[in-house]
Amino acid sequence: MADNQTNETQGEIPSEQAPQSAAPQSADRAPAPSEGDSVAHEGGRRGRGERGERGGRGRGPGRPERTGPADGLDEVVVKIYRCATVVKGGRRFSFGALVVVGDHNGRVGIGYGKANEVPSAVEKGAKAARRNMINVNLSGSSIPHLVLSKYRASKVKMIPAGEGTGVIAGASVRAVMELAGVKDVLTKVYGSTSPKNLVKAAFEGLAALRTKEDVGKLREVAVK
Repeated sequence: MADNQTNETQGEIPSEQAPQSAAPQSADRAPAPSEGDSVAHEGGRRGRGERGERGGRGRGPGRPERTGPADGLDEVVVKIYRCATVVKGGRRFSFGALVVVGDHNGRVGIGYGKANEVPSAVEKGAKAARRNMINVNLSGSSIPHLVLSKYRASKVKMIPAGEGTGVIAGASVRAVMELAGVKDVLTKVYGSTSPKNLVKAAFEGLAALRTKEDVGKLREVAVK
């Protein structure tokens, strides 16, 4: 009887020690995150990765959209030039833009801009034209007198015309005349038909126009 009781007690010992040996394993495991901790962690990641409703990282509202020039001047692109430069890796292209700017009321300017992209070249040309504006002496809807202007190998003759005649000119000279406010004029081109030369010649011709009052002041003569 005593031997049987000792055997039973010895057989029960492993069953009682089993939970004690498993306890350290459960203690080594990390505790499961609670629902609040997971939400806070996700919120922190969302706050760092996503931008706010303002569209920036605390920099305020974005830039306003461009709506075009607000100075009342119109722009006309007369010619777009493409230039290719041969380099070791191939050909590198750049662009040039000949731009005329005016208000259709006696003010006109011309400019030329160069850049690697067409929009940038046009923008530079428009800025150059605004810096190079002149006042044109008009006589009604036409010019005061005949004028012959020359620039390099191009000559442009401008003749006054009656009301209703319109602008009789090519594309390059027409852009300068219309933006300057000349509505009735006859023009004739001699020599080179390069747009650069024609625009420059027409521009210098308009700058050389004088009214009767201006001529009278220069000659110190009373004008009737």
